[in-house]
Amino acid sequence: MTTSVVFYSGNLRTKSQHLQSGDTITTDAPLDNEGTGQAFSPTDLAATSLANCMMTVMGIIANRHNIDIEGTRADVDKFMGVDPRRIVEIKIDFYFPTGYDAATKKLLEQAALNCPVANSLSESISQNIHFNYG
Repeated sequence: MTTSVVFYSGNLRTKSQHLQSGDTITTDAPLDNEGTGQAFSPTDLAATSLANCMMTVMGIIANRHNIDIEGTRADVDKFMGVDPRRIVEIKIDFYFPTGYDAATKKLLEQAALNCPVANSLSESISQNIHFNYG
């Protein structure tokens, strides 16, 4: 089954529609690559998807173990390389609203670091992940 449909809107913009939900995402080329930077760029989405995936998998583990992670935030930084233009590093800082014991931290961190997106990205992309508690 098709997951999404992507339409080119012109002026280096795309609109993607998630078929199951109808949600849409607009992308725009970044300022440093001939765009206006008025929306996520495709590489912004790739970096952000890593954080989304990590947080989702941590949420699954948190639900299974009755751990409250609501309010957790992730700050995402993406670093680009040239020749060829590509993502070379994704830095994510997670901020949990509370502290946890060592076993809970290990459980959450292992879940995040082994999420499907993390396991799907090229090994040439550095994943610089930090966990900050309470």
